[in-house]
Amino acid sequence: MRFLHPLLIVAFVVIATSCSYKQNQLLFQNRVSALTDTAQQAPVTPYRIQPQDALQIRNLQNLKYIVDEVPMSSGNGGTSAGGNIAGSGQTYQVEDDGTITLPAIGHVQVAGLTRTQAAKMIEDLYRKNLLKDPLIELKVTNLKVTLLGEVKSPGNIPLLKDNTTLVEIIGQAGGLTPAASEKDVKIIRGKGKGQKVHLIDLSDLNSISDPRTVMQNGDIIYVAQNKRAIRTENLQNFNTWAQPALLLLNTALIIFTLSRQ
Repeated sequence: MRFLHPLLIVAFVVIATSCSYKQNQLLFQNRVSALTDTAQQAPVTPYRIQPQDALQIRNLQNLKYIVDEVPMSSGNGGTSAGGNIAGSGQTYQVEDDGTITLPAIGHVQVAGLTRTQAAKMIEDLYRKNLLKDPLIELKVTNLKVTLLGEVKSPGNIPLLKDNTTLVEIIGQAGGLTPAASEKDVKIIRGKGKGQKVHLIDLSDLNSISDPRTVMQNGDIIYVAQNKRAIRTENLQNFNTWAQPALLLLNTALIIFTLSRQ
């Protein structure tokens, strides 16, 4: 029976090392280096409205919107003069010619403007033609980023405000998983020949002020596994076929030992 002991020890070690582990990320702990010149010079440009964008527009000066429990919403176009724009707000799609059709005003060219510029222009138009002291809020509701990899809730996340950062997006997704590598976060930005991949190290405190981490529409964010998680996964894959083989070998040795007695 002494032949069984080494094999049983090996089997125990393999099974024990397949147990789960807990890995805590070390975020923003070190200042490993200053930002590169390229990162420092990377401009943070505000998004400009494009055809097919969806714009949610409402007048914050209308107190009825604050009182109403369930604000009204509707599709494209307008209804009674100033009714929807002064009340709960609604969503307008930017047409191929770059315009939206607003109640009592008609076609307004918004393509090429930033969110702030478009809101100011619409505010001025309603002040001139219909409303007293309007305060227009405008959101581009179709902007999003895609978050993949080792985060708790991966998927598409809308960009509802300007200058949303990588840290905010990861926070909205519930944070990193224990298997995440905080030093290996990739932002894939752009399409075709202009596509770039930015590697972000979230263990570096400087990453908070890195302009590359300001999210842009269409960004793909991938959080890689850490080395320990990769090793554990490989070991678990090994165990899926090693454990049955060890069990079979143990059984064969027991039978062989008993037959020799």
